[in-house]
Amino acid sequence: MSNSILWILQVVMALSFFYSGICKTVLSEKKLVAVGQTGVEGLFPVFIRFIGLSELAGAVGLILPLYFHIAPWLTPVAALCLALIMPFAARIHYRRNEPRNVLTNVIYFIIGILIACGRFFIQQ
Repeated sequence: MSNSILWILQVVMALSFFYSGICKTVLSEKKLVAVGQTGVEGLFPVFIRFIGLSELAGAVGLILPLYFHIAPWLTPVAALCLALIMPFAARIHYRRNEPRNVLTNVIYFIIGILIACGRFFIQQ
């Protein structure tokens, strides 16, 4: 997998998780559900904030370490961590009969694994 493709995947995933993380950090549960983030419905507010902060950390970790060549091993770790939360998110959406969101979670899982494998084993 080429370096350019990995960077494109990283930027797409980082932007998505950055937006999601910001929303979960600053918006109420009711507003999150209204903007389509239905997976948080019924969760404790502190847990929603934790998820948001984790997504922000993952988004930053996808870009900055490799870009600045400071602990570049953090980039594939961030991708792997974001990928590993996707099955849990998919389970929530599956239980709520939201197949479109389940598909999105599966796609992010695959992208995260591709980035992690690409950066761990192919490119640094």
